[in-house]
Amino acid sequence: MDAYDGLPFPWSGLTLDAMRYVRSIEEPAIFNHSMRTYLYGRFIGESQGLRSGRDYDDELLFLACVLHDSGLSEPGNGDQRFDIDGADLAAAWLAERGMPSEKTMIVWDAIALHLVPEVAQRKRPEIALVTAGAGYDLDADGPALPDGYAERIHEVLPRLRAAVVLHDAVVAQSLDKPHKAPPFSIPGEMLRQASGQSWPTWRELTGWGDYDA
Repeated sequence: MDAYDGLPFPWSGLTLDAMRYVRSIEEPAIFNHSMRTYLYGRFIGESQGLRSGRDYDDELLFLACVLHDSGLSEPGNGDQRFDIDGADLAAAWLAERGMPSEKTMIVWDAIALHLVPEVAQRKRPEIALVTAGAGYDLDADGPALPDGYAERIHEVLPRLRAAVVLHDAVVAQSLDKPHKAPPFSIPGEMLRQASGQSWPTWRELTGWGDYDA
Protein backbone atom coordinates (compact mmCIF):
# COMPACT_ATOMS: atom_id res chain seq x y z
CA MET A 1 0.00 0.00 0.00
CA ASP A 2 1.36 3.41 -0.98
CA ALA A 3 0.46 4.92 2.40
CA TYR A 4 3.09 2.73 4.06
CA ASP A 5 5.92 3.71 1.74
CA GLY A 6 7.03 0.23 0.78
CA LEU A 7 7.61 -0.96 4.35
CA PRO A 8 7.63 -4.79 4.40
CA PHE A 9 4.10 -5.50 5.60
CA PRO A 10 2.63 -8.84 4.41
CA TRP A 11 -0.43 -7.46 2.69
CA SER A 12 -3.27 -9.87 1.99
CA GLY A 13 -7.03 -9.61 2.17
CA LEU A 14 -6.99 -10.70 5.81
CA THR A 15 -4.08 -8.54 6.96
CA LEU A 16 -5.59 -5.50 5.25
CA ASP A 17 -8.92 -6.17 6.96
CA ALA A 18 -7.15 -6.54 10.32
CA MET A 19 -5.19 -3.33 9.82
CA ARG A 20 -8.35 -1.40 8.94
CA TYR A 21 -10.26 -2.91 11.84
CA VAL A 22 -7.59 -2.07 14.41
CA ARG A 23 -7.18 1.43 13.01
CA SER A 24 -10.93 1.96 13.45
CA ILE A 25 -11.00 0.94 17.14
CA GLU A 26 -7.66 2.10 18.59
CA GLU A 27 -6.10 5.45 19.40
CA PRO A 28 -3.75 6.44 16.54
CA ALA A 29 -0.71 6.21 18.83
CA ILE A 30 -1.60 2.65 19.82
CA PHE A 31 -2.36 1.64 16.25
CA ASN A 32 0.99 3.00 15.07
CA HIS A 33 2.74 1.18 17.93
CA SER A 34 1.07 -2.06 16.85
CA MET A 35 2.19 -1.64 13.25
CA ARG A 36 5.75 -0.81 14.33
CA THR A 37 5.71 -3.88 16.58
CA TYR A 38 5.52 -6.03 13.46
CA LEU A 39 8.37 -4.20 11.73
CA TYR A 40 10.63 -4.44 14.75
CA GLY A 41 9.62 -8.03 15.51
CA ARG A 42 10.40 -9.04 11.94
CA PHE A 43 13.73 -7.20 12.11
CA ILE A 44 14.68 -8.92 15.38
CA GLY A 45 13.76 -12.25 13.85
CA GLU A 46 16.00 -11.57 10.87
CA SER A 47 18.85 -10.66 13.23
CA GLN A 48 18.38 -14.13 14.76
CA GLY A 49 18.50 -15.81 11.37
CA LEU A 50 14.74 -16.36 11.15
CA ARG A 51 13.16 -16.02 7.72
CA SER A 52 9.53 -15.44 6.79
CA GLY A 53 7.93 -18.45 5.13
CA ARG A 54 10.72 -20.74 6.25
CA ASP A 55 10.77 -20.30 10.02
CA TYR A 56 7.46 -18.63 10.72
CA ASP A 57 4.12 -17.64 9.20
CA ASP A 58 4.44 -13.96 8.35
CA GLU A 59 0.69 -13.41 8.13
CA LEU A 60 0.18 -14.80 11.64
CA LEU A 61 3.01 -12.66 12.99
CA PHE A 62 1.44 -9.53 11.50
CA LEU A 63 -2.05 -10.40 12.75
CA ALA A 64 -0.76 -10.98 16.28
CA CYS A 65 1.25 -7.75 16.21
CA VAL A 66 -1.46 -5.50 14.85
CA LEU A 67 -4.07 -6.93 17.23
CA HIS A 68 -1.86 -7.24 20.31
CA ASP A 69 -3.14 -4.11 22.10
CA SER A 70 -6.76 -4.35 20.97
CA GLY A 71 -7.71 -4.90 24.61
CA LEU A 72 -7.06 -1.18 25.09
CA SER A 73 -9.86 -0.32 22.66
CA GLU A 74 -13.48 0.20 23.60
CA PRO A 75 -14.64 -3.08 21.97
CA GLY A 76 -11.81 -4.92 23.71
CA ASN A 77 -12.35 -3.49 27.19
CA GLY A 78 -13.80 -6.46 29.04
CA ASP A 79 -13.33 -7.69 32.60
CA GLN A 80 -9.88 -9.24 32.35
CA ARG A 81 -6.37 -7.84 32.06
CA PHE A 82 -6.12 -5.92 28.80
CA ASP A 83 -3.74 -8.46 27.27
CA ILE A 84 -6.21 -11.32 27.86
CA ASP A 85 -9.15 -9.22 26.70
CA GLY A 86 -7.21 -8.38 23.56
CA ALA A 87 -6.37 -12.02 22.92
CA ASP A 88 -10.04 -12.95 23.23
CA LEU A 89 -11.15 -10.14 20.92
CA ALA A 90 -8.53 -11.08 18.31
CA ALA A 91 -9.46 -14.76 18.44
CA ALA A 92 -13.15 -14.02 18.04
CA TRP A 93 -12.49 -11.63 15.16
CA LEU A 94 -10.30 -14.17 13.35
CA ALA A 95 -12.71 -17.05 13.97
CA GLU A 96 -15.52 -15.01 12.41
CA ARG A 97 -13.36 -14.80 9.28
CA GLY A 98 -12.82 -18.52 9.08
CA MET A 99 -9.30 -18.84 10.44
CA PRO A 100 -8.59 -22.42 11.57
CA SER A 101 -8.57 -22.87 15.33
CA GLU A 102 -4.92 -23.95 15.48
CA LYS A 103 -3.81 -20.72 13.82
CA THR A 104 -6.21 -18.64 15.88
CA MET A 105 -4.69 -20.12 19.03
CA ILE A 106 -1.19 -19.06 17.96
CA VAL A 107 -2.42 -15.47 17.69
CA TRP A 108 -4.21 -15.80 21.04
CA ASP A 109 -1.05 -17.07 22.72
CA ALA A 110 1.08 -14.33 21.18
CA ILE A 111 -1.20 -11.59 22.48
CA ALA A 112 -1.90 -13.16 25.87
CA LEU A 113 1.83 -13.67 26.50
CA HIS A 114 3.17 -10.37 25.22
CA LEU A 115 3.62 -9.01 28.75
CA VAL A 116 5.48 -12.18 29.82
CA PRO A 117 8.72 -12.14 27.82
CA GLU A 118 10.33 -14.90 29.89
CA VAL A 119 7.65 -17.29 28.61
CA ALA A 120 7.02 -15.82 25.17
CA GLN A 121 10.67 -16.00 24.11
CA ARG A 122 10.57 -19.78 24.55
CA LYS A 123 7.61 -20.15 22.21
CA ARG A 124 7.44 -20.34 18.43
CA PRO A 125 8.59 -17.24 16.48
CA GLU A 126 5.08 -15.93 15.78
CA ILE A 127 4.68 -15.63 19.56
CA ALA A 128 8.19 -14.64 20.61
CA LEU A 129 8.57 -11.90 18.00
CA VAL A 130 5.40 -10.08 19.07
CA THR A 131 6.83 -9.59 22.54
CA ALA A 132 10.24 -8.71 21.13
CA GLY A 133 8.83 -6.17 18.66
CA ALA A 134 6.52 -4.52 21.18
CA GLY A 135 9.35 -4.19 23.67
CA TYR A 136 11.72 -2.80 21.08
CA ASP A 137 9.22 -0.10 20.15
CA LEU A 138 9.12 1.09 23.75
CA ASP A 139 12.84 0.71 24.49
CA ALA A 140 15.15 -0.02 21.57
CA ASP A 141 17.23 -2.51 23.53
CA GLY A 142 18.52 -5.05 21.07
CA PRO A 143 20.19 -5.25 17.68
CA ALA A 144 20.95 -1.91 16.04
CA LEU A 145 18.65 -0.92 13.21
CA PRO A 146 20.12 -0.08 9.79
CA ASP A 147 20.96 3.59 9.39
CA GLY A 148 17.85 5.64 8.73
CA TYR A 149 15.39 2.75 9.20
CA ALA A 150 13.84 4.06 12.43
CA GLU A 151 13.49 7.51 10.89
CA ARG A 152 11.74 6.01 7.87
CA ILE A 153 9.36 4.03 10.09
CA HIS A 154 8.59 7.04 12.27
CA GLU A 155 7.91 9.20 9.24
CA VAL A 156 5.23 6.75 8.09
CA LEU A 157 4.06 5.71 11.58
CA PRO A 158 4.70 8.67 13.92
CA ARG A 159 5.20 7.84 17.58
CA LEU A 160 2.52 10.28 18.85
CA ARG A 161 3.85 9.85 22.42
CA ALA A 162 3.11 6.12 22.27
CA ALA A 163 4.50 5.22 25.71
CA VAL A 164 2.40 7.93 27.36
CA VAL A 165 -0.78 6.96 25.53
CA LEU A 166 -0.32 3.26 26.31
CA HIS A 167 0.29 4.00 29.98
CA ASP A 168 -2.73 6.29 30.25
CA ALA A 169 -4.99 3.77 28.51
CA VAL A 170 -3.98 0.95 30.87
CA VAL A 171 -4.37 3.15 33.94
CA ALA A 172 -7.75 4.53 32.81
CA GLN A 173 -9.14 1.02 32.35
CA SER A 174 -7.68 -0.05 35.70
CA LEU A 175 -9.11 2.89 37.62
CA ASP A 176 -12.52 2.13 36.18
CA LYS A 177 -12.21 -1.64 36.73
CA PRO A 178 -9.52 -2.37 39.35
CA HIS A 179 -9.84 -6.13 38.83
CA LYS A 180 -8.23 -5.60 35.41
CA ALA A 181 -4.97 -4.70 37.22
CA PRO A 182 -4.30 -7.46 39.76
CA PRO A 183 -1.39 -7.00 42.18
CA PHE A 184 2.06 -7.93 40.85
CA SER A 185 0.97 -7.75 37.20
CA ILE A 186 2.25 -5.06 34.81
CA PRO A 187 -1.17 -3.33 34.72
CA GLY A 188 -1.26 -3.60 38.51
CA GLU A 189 2.12 -1.94 38.88
CA MET A 190 1.13 0.83 36.49
CA LEU A 191 -2.03 1.42 38.53
CA ARG A 192 -0.05 1.37 41.81
CA GLN A 193 2.41 3.96 40.53
CA ALA A 194 -0.37 6.20 39.20
CA SER A 195 -2.63 5.97 42.26
CA GLY A 196 -0.15 5.55 45.08
CA GLN A 197 -2.08 2.61 46.47
CA SER A 198 -0.31 -0.15 48.38
CA TRP A 199 -0.18 -3.77 47.39
CA PRO A 200 -1.16 -6.49 49.86
CA THR A 201 1.66 -8.44 51.45
CA TRP A 202 2.22 -12.12 50.81
CA ARG A 203 0.79 -12.84 54.27
CA GLU A 204 -2.35 -10.85 53.48
CA LEU A 205 -2.84 -12.78 50.25
CA THR A 206 -2.60 -16.22 51.82
CA GLY A 207 -5.54 -18.10 53.22
CA TRP A 208 -6.19 -21.22 55.28
CA GLY A 209 -4.70 -19.69 58.46
CA ASP A 210 -1.12 -20.71 57.70
CA TYR A 211 0.19 -17.67 59.59
CA ASP A 212 -2.05 -18.11 62.62
CA ALA A 213 -0.37 -18.96 65.88
